[in-house]
Amino acid sequence: MRTGLARRMLAAGLVSLVAVAGCGVRPSDVIPAGDPPSGAVAPTMKITLYLVKNGRLSAVTRPGGRPMFLTDTLALLAAGPTAMEQADGFTTDVPPEAGPFEVAAKPSGHLEVTLSTPASELSTLAVQQIVCTTAATAPESPAQVTVVGAGQGVSPRDCPG
Repeated sequence: MRTGLARRMLAAGLVSLVAVAGCGVRPSDVIPAGDPPSGAVAPTMKITLYLVKNGRLSAVTRPGGRPMFLTDTLALLAAGPTAMEQADGFTTDVPPEAGPFEVAAKPSGHLEVTLSTPASELSTLAVQQIVCTTAATAPESPAQVTVVGAGQGVSPRDCPG
């Protein structure tokens, strides 16, 4: 009985080998493809958020895989610190309900950040976090940032740091 099983296995293996070998792919010479890639490696994107530590603003840099919109970076700010950042004592004063955010460019390099909550309900630190994160993320450093929400605005500000 073992001999019959071995013969069937051998036959199945040979049939498989013939099928694979006869698939119609013909050998060819080396095909030139040009020079290998060269040049500078694309820089790794970094995201800068201003979080709160010991009652003061602190810049925190996170690795980023792709370019982000300013509104995405502000959403990260409202989401709060990562577990590792929390372990290092970082917090945020920006409430999650402040998002989604809108950012509009105004004359003379001024940016306006619109919140989904009243701007007057934000703490001074929360406004500073938004202003500094916006200034750090903007493609060109803005002259000033205004925070607006529910028809209320906070006067234009610069990042104090």
